Formats: sequence, structure tokens, C-alpha cells
Amino acid sequence: MGKTQATGRGGAGSEAAGPQAGTGTGTGALDLNQLRTFLAVYRSGSFTAAARLLGLSQPTVTAQIRSLERQLDRELFQRLPRGAAPAPFADELAARIVEPLDALAEVAGHGVDGSAEPVHLAGPAEFLSHCVLPGLAPLVEKGVRLRITTGLTDDLLDELRAGRHDLVVATTRPRGRNLTAVPLADEEFVLVTAGAWAQRTGGAEAIAGQGPAALRGVPLIAYAEDVPIVRRYWRHVFGKRLVCEPAVTMPDLRAVKAAVLGGAGFSVLPRYLCRDELASGDLVLLNDPEDPPINTGFLVQRPGSSDNPHVALVRDHLLASSQDCD
Repeated sequence: MGKTQATGRGGAGSEAAGPQAGTGTGTGALDLNQLRTFLAVYRSGSFTAAARLLGLSQPTVTAQIRSLERQLDRELFQRLPRGAAPAPFADELAARIVEPLDALAEVAGHGVDGSAEPVHLAGPAEFLSHCVLPGLAPLVEKGVRLRITTGLTDDLLDELRAGRHDLVVATTRPRGRNLTAVPLADEEFVLVTAGAWAQRTGGAEAIAGQGPAALRGVPLIAYAEDVPIVRRYWRHVFGKRLVCEPAVTMPDLRAVKAAVLGGAGFSVLPRYLCRDELASGDLVLLNDPEDPPINTGFLVQRPGSSDNPHVALVRDHLLASSQDCD
């Protein structure tokens, strides 16, 4: 938190000494009401929806956001025909203030509402299991209920548009403006096989000398028939087009890892998924490029406010704790 003493001014009812966001831009302490208003717009994706949630007029909400933007000397939202999209700095600010403001609201008697409906969260099974669900334990302990669906990103985004989910963790940023997406975490991909195949092929030394030709004759285990993860690795690391077809396909990277561990062949997997096996030697890293392929996961929702307050709690908790998936 910053330590400056000047105060900002918001709309009606603004307080003189709000929390200091420590953003490193602008001068003076940030007004508490302006920060609450900012968070309401950020969560709801709309100035109109935020005004309704806060019991303010839309002009008051607009004035408070503009005042905050002037003090920070940063744009916080891109005004759209329908709603408002957060600017990159808004993501950073929200991550810094969400927990203190939610904690303050809980102290004031506006904590987790046990009567709220479950939050419907969807995404890739592996990413949710390893990188998302463990971090939601504090909310579950407070009474937030979750209903989890797993699947492919394109299918889940279609279902999100149709209203079947509240939030989707997507492996790609959705196109168009009918969904809002913010970066959640990065995953690094690695080329791996079991020890027996590493010995037969010469392992990382052979790859370093011969490139991907060293894997000729080794079965490819992949997530899907079109092997998108492996093809991307080949292009990014080797600068070549993948020409071999998969021997085994399974739409679950945990199952792909199990097959590779069993000696079925080689694959490309997220590092977080096989970190322990690499450390134990059960899996062998076949290549360690200086610039490995990285994929960014996004947290996606429909613009506008949700009738369920727990949706915003889950969303903001995930964004506040987001980091590279280890």
C-alpha cells in the first residue's frame, strides 16, 4: 500500500481517506468509494449494472470512474456499445484491492451469502484440477458452492454464450465482444518420454544433435487426432512441420501422461502436469529450449452483472491469486 496523504474526491457520499492502492501512479490516497465503484464496474462489466448494484445513478458511477482514472493517470475501462471492457491496468488494480475490499465488506456484515446459487465453472479437466480448484478451497470453506464441468474450450465457450456456465477457463482468448476474457495463468509445454525410450533413442543428446528425427520410430501419444499441442511445439521449437500421426489419442492430458509413463511413446505435456515425474526420473525431458512454448489461459464470462454474488467472488479470487501454473 502507498503512504501518501492527499485524498481523492468521488461522487456523492465519497469518503475522505480511503485505502491507498499502492499503484505507483498518480498522487494521493485513493478514495474508498471510488475503489468500490471501480470494483463493481469491473465485476459487472457495465456502468449501468454497477450503478444498479451500488444504488447510485449512472452519471455518479461514470464521474467516480473518471475521477479515479484522472488520479491514476490511467484508463481503466474501454467504453463499449454494450458494457465496459477492463483495460490491462484495471486487471492489476482489481487484483490488488479485491481481497481488502471484500474483507471489509464481510466485516461490515456483507459477507458470503449462504443462500446463493452454486457457481458453474468450466474448463479443461487437467488445468482445473491442478491450477484452479486447489485455490478455491477458502471460498468453499466460507460456503460458496461450485459445479464443475470439463471439456474442450470451443464447446465450453459456446455453452457459456448459451448461459450454461458462469465462468469458463479457456485455453484461447475468445473472439468477438460478446464475452469478456482476462489472462489467468501461463502454462509451459515440455517434450517428454519414459526412461526406456530415452535410452533407446539417445534422449536429449540425440535431440540436440539430430533434432526431431531422433524420435523416428517412437510412437506419438496425443490429446487429439490433429495433435494441436505437439504441432505447436514442433513449429515453435524445431521450426518444422510435424509429419507423424499419433499412435494413441486420448482427450485427457492426464491419460496421455499415464500412457507415456507406461512406455507407450512420447508426447508434449504441460510442465505442471508432469513436474513430479520429471523430478523422480519416471519421465525424461527430451529437450530444454531457451524459449519453450507458453500458452496463456483466460478466465471468461458474459458481460453484465450476475444475479449470483458468488460468481464475482470466484472470479475475483481466481484473478487475485492467478500466477503461472506450477
